[in-house]
Amino acid sequence: MIPAIEKKSLEEIKIFQEQKLAELLAYISENSPFYKRLFAGQNIDISKVKTLEDLQFLPVTTKEDLQQYNDDFLCVPQHKIIDYASTSGTLGDPVTFGLTDSDLDRLAYNEAISFACAGIAEGDVVQLMTTIDRKFMAGLAYFLGLRKLKVGVIRVGAGIPEMQWDSILKYNPSYLITVPSFLLKLIEYAEIHGIDYNNSSIKGAICIGESLREQDFSMNILSKKITDKWNIKLFSTYASTEMSTAFTECEHGKGGHHHPELIIVEVLDENNMPVKNGETGELTFTTLGIEAMPLLRFKTGDIVQLHDEPCECGRNTLRVGSVVGRKKQMIKYKGTTLYPPAMNDVLSSFDNIENHLIEISTNDLGTDEILIKIAVKNQTPEFLQEIKDHFRAKLRVTPKIEFASKEILNPLVFNPMSRKPIRFFDYRNTI
Repeated sequence: MIPAIEKKSLEEIKIFQEQKLAELLAYISENSPFYKRLFAGQNIDISKVKTLEDLQFLPVTTKEDLQQYNDDFLCVPQHKIIDYASTSGTLGDPVTFGLTDSDLDRLAYNEAISFACAGIAEGDVVQLMTTIDRKFMAGLAYFLGLRKLKVGVIRVGAGIPEMQWDSILKYNPSYLITVPSFLLKLIEYAEIHGIDYNNSSIKGAICIGESLREQDFSMNILSKKITDKWNIKLFSTYASTEMSTAFTECEHGKGGHHHPELIIVEVLDENNMPVKNGETGELTFTTLGIEAMPLLRFKTGDIVQLHDEPCECGRNTLRVGSVVGRKKQMIKYKGTTLYPPAMNDVLSSFDNIENHLIEISTNDLGTDEILIKIAVKNQTPEFLQEIKDHFRAKLRVTPKIEFASKEILNPLVFNPMSRKPIRFFDYRNTI
């Protein structure tokens, strides 16, 4: 199930997207109070925007815009809204998104072609290990996409390894949709309770919320720890509520594939200009085909690299590499630029660490200070020194590290009001 446009040349894809861009600009200039006001205030003539390169002459949309003018982004009357979703609010106040019936169809199509990219097909059974309530768009999207693919869905929800294994052994799903670190808990539970997980029905997992790969697409420590024990295929997927679109890996694991029917992507520098080919920058997108709340040049805050060489799977679409980090989470520490994913990767090297979190604050000198709290099975000064040495070897700096109990860390990391583990706490703006 590869859409025809994804096998076209990059030039043909570009021409297709430029036609869709013109339609979007006409739509939002007519129906969006926010963009109507923005275009008038800045004397923007949308008829002059002919190519994807012309996007750089249009203003960007920020998370702050969405938070401040949430309702002004709606392009339809309220009675046309069928579903209300909201962002997780990881880096600010949550934003509500309304979806029309047409938007839900688009959401289902997006996930269907994304799951097909990872090899899921009609006749498979998939265990959904994420919440579908709490205005969580992703959980609903997964269900709608799997249904469109005519795939069986087991809606178990998040957590509880015993319940997950009971369901796996009863219904024999072929794929899981889960946060990858939870797979380690499934492995641990199986080993304790004598479950032969390598002879189970599971052949793959669609992994959300945490990175699986280094920037060169090699497996990172987390994915190695999983696959060293469990012989299953891991697929990374990147998405957000704002884009209503997913970038999912194919079997070759070389980045998440772009769906040109659904979204235009740019990677921008600090001045909102496109970076050079192969460089990292802030992922910025323009949604296509959304009826209720389309977005123009929305800055995600995620630092990524795009890849445009053809993929062995036959798709010629752009691919998005692993997220280097979030722009607002960038840390300048002793002359070195760091992002939390790099520190998470270092800590994942140690089986002795049961849980961890990272706190960032501002010290008396006005510079960033890092405190990492770890819960471990066996506390020794030698182990603490081993971690510090590993940080120095991998990242060239050694943050402050201290022991803490699981009882203190677990409620913070696995907050019941959050959809994924929270390991980064930024106090720089509050202290």
